Amino acid sequence: MQKGVDYIGVAAGAMVFNDSGELFLSKRSQNCKNERGHWETPGGSVELGETQAKAVQREMMEEYGAEIEILEQFPAADHLIPADGQHWVATTFLARFKPGQVPKIMEPEKCDAIGWFPLDKLPTPLSLITQTDLKEYKRRKGAAV
Repeated sequence: MQKGVDYIGVAAGAMVFNDSGELFLSKRSQNCKNERGHWETPGGSVELGETQAKAVQREMMEEYGAEIEILEQFPAADHLIPADGQHWVATTFLARFKPGQVPKIMEPEKCDAIGWFPLDKLPTPLSLITQTDLKEYKRRKGAAV
C-alpha cells in the first residue's frame, strides 16, 4: 500500500525565508511520486511516531544537509493532486536555516534544483501545496504574493 494513494498521506513542509525576504524553493525531479518538475516549499512524509515538526527538520537535513529552526506552524491543508491520484494532508512550518547552514542538494534523484526567490519572481510551475502555503503566508503576514 502506498501513502497518499491507497490511504491519505501525512506530510510536513518548511517555508524558509532568508534575510532578504527570498523564499527557498526546490524543483521536484522526474523521479518524484507526484508534481514532477514543480517548484515547492520542501518537505516530506511524516513517519509513524514522529511529530510533524521533527519530520520537517529530518527532511530538511536529509534532502538539503541543513538544520532549520521552526518559527510558526500553519494549519493543516488538504493537498489533493488529481493528476497523480493522490491525497495528502500537509502542515507547513515557517522556518529559517540555523546560522551557518547552507542548503545543498543531498538527494539528486529527488531534486533537480534549489534556489532563493523573491515573492514577486517565483519560478513556475509551483506545486499545489506551495500555492496554498503562499496564500496562507499572505493572509498571516500581509505579504505581496
